[in-house]
Amino acid sequence: MKVYYNLSDFTPLKKAVVTSGTFDGVHLGHQKILQILRETTKASGGESVVLTFWPHPRMVVSQDSQGLKLLSTIDEKIELLEQQGVNHLLIVPFTREFSELSSEEYVQSILLDTIGTKKLVIGYDHRFGRNREGGFEYLEQNADRFGIELEEIPRQEIENLVISSTQIRESLQEGNIKAANELLGRPYTFSGIVVKGRQLGRTIGFPTANIQVAESYKLIPANGVYAVKALVRGNRLNGIMNIGNRPTVDGIGRTQEVYILDFSDDIYGENVTVELVDYIRSEQKFNGLDELKSQILKDKETGIQILCS
Repeated sequence: MKVYYNLSDFTPLKKAVVTSGTFDGVHLGHQKILQILRETTKASGGESVVLTFWPHPRMVVSQDSQGLKLLSTIDEKIELLEQQGVNHLLIVPFTREFSELSSEEYVQSILLDTIGTKKLVIGYDHRFGRNREGGFEYLEQNADRFGIELEEIPRQEIENLVISSTQIRESLQEGNIKAANELLGRPYTFSGIVVKGRQLGRTIGFPTANIQVAESYKLIPANGVYAVKALVRGNRLNGIMNIGNRPTVDGIGRTQEVYILDFSDDIYGENVTVELVDYIRSEQKFNGLDELKSQILKDKETGIQILCS
């Protein structure tokens, strides 16, 4: 997959089959659209193009953008789209100026002049242009003038996958990992560098890797204890993760700490990816380290049952 970060980097194609959207999370609904894109591209003998935007449009135009949390970093989105067999990924820098393009300007300057779109695959509810003024109806009315063949994904095609990134975000923020993973079609993940914490886990026999996520907009699920898989040095290992403020030890600030089972290597400064498998329990305050240790042993047993089932 070829990735382009600016419109000027893209050379118009002879047979571009295009779809566009934010694709946050690349969930099952998105995957259905991308499947149709692949099928349409193969039938036409063209090349597939996904047009997406960064930053997320809501980060630029929405008044509540400070509270927006995303399912995918830009690097994660690129990797997920590559797994879907896309030929070209054009990432348009989203600015307020770009958001003011009319639907006519958007089609002419982006779809036609920049990409050379011959076929456009869009969902039944897709909107574009200033104030979301453009849609399938507008394209259909002007298809001959634009010289674009439309492939609409009708409501009935994806009504069994009534999925939105918002639904998945809400599930994660409620700790409903199973529901989120089902909608995503894979485990929810986040990655970060292992940094030194207070190292209290070592004192009770449960050393943890404190994972610092660089992207402040990346959604971290609800506080609690989770059964997880940790991807370390190419290995996928079982683990138990605590997300929260560590009230038993008067923790300050929210952390993500994973106890990797049967693993004792020094991984400070290394990147670790965590796959969340299931929620075990809420975060609690215990009466001292002994009570905490006893509960961690129970969590470990529960986690092993979940991860090995």
